[in-house]
Amino acid sequence: MIGRIQGHLIEHTDSQILVDVGGLAYEVEVTAAALQEFALAAGTQVLLYTHFIVREDAQLLYGFLSRLQRDVFRDLIRISGVGPKLAQSILASLTLEEIAFCARNKDIAMLTRVPGVGKKTAERLLMELKDRLQNLPQSDPVRSVPGQAAATEAEAALIALGYKPPEAQRAITLARTEAGEAEVATADLVRLALKQITRRSEVTP
Repeated sequence: MIGRIQGHLIEHTDSQILVDVGGLAYEVEVTAAALQEFALAAGTQVLLYTHFIVREDAQLLYGFLSRLQRDVFRDLIRISGVGPKLAQSILASLTLEEIAFCARNKDIAMLTRVPGVGKKTAERLLMELKDRLQNLPQSDPVRSVPGQAAATEAEAALIALGYKPPEAQRAITLARTEAGEAEVATADLVRLALKQITRRSEVTP
């Protein structure tokens, strides 16, 4: 099983990236949301948690920005009628907080906004997911965490992505400066911090 890869981006399409890992290139299926987290230039450093699927007609490697996203993907594909493409569509359309919110509150309407999820599929998902998603964020799906709380959560997310604590702290500090006085949700702070890391890597020879 290939559980995680780290390397340099060679090229990408709308749903796949090619990553050079020590001279061996991996084709990794990713969501558009994941692609937005990378500076999509050749040579960009990429770290992804992965899930490897072997079929009769193909061998596919799916990539995720965090271990938790990958775990949710694995929970989803264990549900009858949910394949990798639909699981990725759910993760591309909803945040982990929104998925947890749907499971807790039996929110069929939110799930049916996902392409490929009808009412019956949504009902089955809610029934199966309730006891599977104990580790997901338990807050409301739309929230803004002010000040240090957001910084702490964002820093933990960067460390989970593989960045060293000093690098994560520096990026979060720069991201908060860029955001100014505005309240920034944790996910937005992570995106700003990743941009700061990318800028720094472009400047550093």
